[in-house]
Amino acid sequence: MLTPKSIKGYSFAEYCNYKHNCMITVVPFEEKYSLDFKHLNLEWLRQYFAVEPYDEYQLSNPRREIIAKGGYIFLAKENENIIGTVALMKESSRSFELTKMSVTRNEQGNGVGKLLMDACIQLAKQKKWDRLFLYSNLILVPAIQLYRRYGFIEIYLESNSQYNRTNIKMELKLI
Repeated sequence: MLTPKSIKGYSFAEYCNYKHNCMITVVPFEEKYSLDFKHLNLEWLRQYFAVEPYDEYQLSNPRREIIAKGGYIFLAKENENIIGTVALMKESSRSFELTKMSVTRNEQGNGVGKLLMDACIQLAKQKKWDRLFLYSNLILVPAIQLYRRYGFIEIYLESNSQYNRTNIKMELKLI
């Protein structure tokens, strides 16, 4: 069971994971986490799909491709280890794509994805965004279940999606 311990700033939260009796902190991106961000995402991509050129480019340039364009990256940190990632890529001033969500295999099923999702939704509500949306694939059953639990619903998937692996698009309306 994950329980909030304290909220710091606008979207960074510390949580105590009583199952493992350790502290997991959701922190904003810093350059020192670039390789962690890339490696965690490559881990799951390689497990289920192929790494596409667009993935490789974004993951190799997170500051330029996500943050400098108005987006955000959060990382779940246990002690000094990065165990999860998520990014919010700006589509417009009030619409962001939730992307690059990954949790290391050893921590999957322990609520890390929920912590990352909470940080994203908290930020989105604070910034008064209209919506979050995401692209995924139905074979990622635990991820799809997580998104649905948070209120994401399936919407029309355009035929020119940037990812070949995509077969579902989902949206969470915030207003």
